[in-house]
Amino acid sequence: MTAAVEIRGVTKRFDDVVAVDSVDLEIADGEFFALLGPSGCGKTTTLRMIAGLEFPTEGSIRIFGEEVGTLPPNKRPVNTVFQNYALFPHMSVLDNVSFGLRMKKVDKTDARAKSMKMIDLVQLGGMEGRKPSQLSGGQQQRVALARALVNEPKVLLLDEPLGALDLKLRQEMQTELKSLQRELGVSFVFVTHDQEEAMAMSDRIAVMHDGQLLQVGSPEEIYERPTNRFVADFIGQTNLIDATVEDDDHIILTNGTRLRAPSPHEPGTSVAMSLRPEAISIGPRGSVPDEHSATSLEGAVASVTYLGHAVDYSVKIGWIDLEVRGGATAGGQRFEAGDEVSVWWDRTSDWVVAD
Repeated sequence: MTAAVEIRGVTKRFDDVVAVDSVDLEIADGEFFALLGPSGCGKTTTLRMIAGLEFPTEGSIRIFGEEVGTLPPNKRPVNTVFQNYALFPHMSVLDNVSFGLRMKKVDKTDARAKSMKMIDLVQLGGMEGRKPSQLSGGQQQRVALARALVNEPKVLLLDEPLGALDLKLRQEMQTELKSLQRELGVSFVFVTHDQEEAMAMSDRIAVMHDGQLLQVGSPEEIYERPTNRFVADFIGQTNLIDATVEDDDHIILTNGTRLRAPSPHEPGTSVAMSLRPEAISIGPRGSVPDEHSATSLEGAVASVTYLGHAVDYSVKIGWIDLEVRGGATAGGQRFEAGDEVSVWWDRTSDWVVAD
């Protein structure tokens, strides 16, 4: 099947700055795909090159098999939704949504019918006569989406479109965007620096850093099996414990502790063990079940943070400050600062990453 977007060997330079460095990427038809990374990592530049707002210095960009790397935006089967919405303030919702159709000389009756259908689809029925200033931030975002989708793009590009919304509204819009994408079956390419947003919405995620593509995979793959220290640390919260590979099945922590942890790396390689806080069990010192004795450490609780749904413990284990998340369940054992404890985890919960 032809990819919705295919990027091959794409590099973008701004004078001496390499913003995107030899990126190869395929985005499937009907996929919700996130470009994720910190500010300045190259994700927005990559999106703008797909949109035609920037041109690659090197490489090829194809949309459904057609080379578009040198075409202007209006010659590409894409539309873009920006963080600032870019609505016309003097126009009604209906006029904003139908603007692109009018520019294409679509019959006025057909343009209105298509626009009203899209307005209803984004749950703004009855508001078509309002001006943007009469709408909330979330409603303005829906107008921007409707305006982009009414032209029936093959690929919809979204550049941090939820960044201006408050947390609760962002979470609501995440659900709505995902539902809308599933209903329309259009490929969405979504730029964000918010890890939870990417995890919640995407079929696959591409993690970028310093212009390079570090890992592409499903949210589960990215979270549970990161390829390196940066990805492990950037996606969610994790404990990174420095170690050296001993053999295929063991690592040696920097204090000399030997732990069972499978690794594909050569013996002697400097690595880090990624261990998510929620994967760690905590109990009184000496309470480790026999089956977990090979993956356990002992220490003392340094601090306790109550979160309502869970309790976070910072456990001091020699040179390691280990973050542990315990469920705040009724009757569950709680610990206080200074308590001596043991921590342990299932062998499948840790993951060794290269530096």
